[in-house]
Amino acid sequence: MGWTCRLAGSCSLEGGRAEQLMVLIGSGAAAQVITSQGTHGSYLTMQLGSALGAVFGIFVSRGVSGAQLNVVWSMSLWILGRQPWRKVPLYALSHLLGAFLGAATVYLQYYDAIQVFSGGHLSVAGPNATAGIFCSYPADHLSVWGGIVDQVVATALLLICCLAVEDRRQGLLPDGLAPVLVGALILTIGLSMGSNCGFPLNPARDLGPRLFTFIAGWGEEVFKAGGGWWWVPIVAPFVGGLLGTLIYELLIEVHHPHTPQSPGQESEAVELEEFKSRISHLLEKL
Repeated sequence: MGWTCRLAGSCSLEGGRAEQLMVLIGSGAAAQVITSQGTHGSYLTMQLGSALGAVFGIFVSRGVSGAQLNVVWSMSLWILGRQPWRKVPLYALSHLLGAFLGAATVYLQYYDAIQVFSGGHLSVAGPNATAGIFCSYPADHLSVWGGIVDQVVATALLLICCLAVEDRRQGLLPDGLAPVLVGALILTIGLSMGSNCGFPLNPARDLGPRLFTFIAGWGEEVFKAGGGWWWVPIVAPFVGGLLGTLIYELLIEVHHPHTPQSPGQESEAVELEEFKSRISHLLEKL
């Protein structure tokens, strides 16, 4: 029972605090730009909001749960044998709750601005649409298949780079630099891959706010828009996360030299002696 309580506590903290904080900053930046019609910010400030939200979300939660703010990342750690499977659904639920509460907080904070901008009609599409403040919708040119490809590629890139940041055999980083690098990575993805659908990358980060908008007045259109787009940012990131994990594990990490680069790496217990068992474990999950 002790481990259950500790696990539930870490998940609650991460979901209720860090995920909510991440959505609060990211969607708050979008709300400011959209409701002001671009007079208080731009596309760049929205991307900065998403990136900085992730940075501070990681700082808030890294001492409790290792900063697992994306269930795709949690899945990757399970596939690699770095955490038990039972943690993954608990993280997913905490992320979903935190994202929902983050969207609710942004809505309360920007309620007046949203009502004035939308003329009191909460819509998903059109010149006064506001649903995009909270979750992703495809651009007019994007097909469902194109959206799947977009999210698989973007999430694979996210996982490859995050694994590289966490891989001490790539070189030890100064304490506190890793969250900043992850934020820079998210900003990079947003600036290079954001125009198709807003680079959701995180299933709970998209679904939690979508559920909130469904009950807050936007209605069932949040699930019908874009030809039933809503499931793409939930399913495709898992595919991309698996692909990114396999690419990094099989093409990069297993080719590290046999001797550790520094004494600090010895404490991590990632000896190449375990190479064959790790690959076997990885393939058993597929």
